[in-house]
Amino acid sequence: MECGGGGAVPPATLAEFTLNGAGGLDFYDVSVVDGYNLPMLVEARGGGNCTATGCAADLNGGCPAELKVKTVASGEGVACKSACEAFGDPRYCCSGRYATPETCKASSYSQLFKSACPRAYSYAYDDATSTFTCASADYRITFCPSTSLR
Repeated sequence: MECGGGGAVPPATLAEFTLNGAGGLDFYDVSVVDGYNLPMLVEARGGGNCTATGCAADLNGGCPAELKVKTVASGEGVACKSACEAFGDPRYCCSGRYATPETCKASSYSQLFKSACPRAYSYAYDDATSTFTCASADYRITFCPSTSLR
């Protein structure tokens, strides 16, 4: 796959990487902060004891009506917006006076994503449970994995 590096148009499940970052480590996560459109799994290979991460669950079916993106033809849910995109509220966007880890907290919407996908990044300051490190690994990204995370 070719990637222009410009990011995705929300709502989209994202795989994010910082390679050879602090201490020579790679930092990686799967994020549903900008919404969700498909299950994704990231597995690190050859970098030591590295953790797989992602969101193997299909969140489209259980997406709240106010966040659901539907096809025009069938009305079927094909993606789930973030609360930020749906409402533009600084509380959900972690912007303005909510732009710090102290003021930006998980919302009921991000907690819904987190409960379905505990290893995925679910809101702007969800680093503690959702960012993983590895040393010089090869990464395999699987879209719509048939297996779940253990």
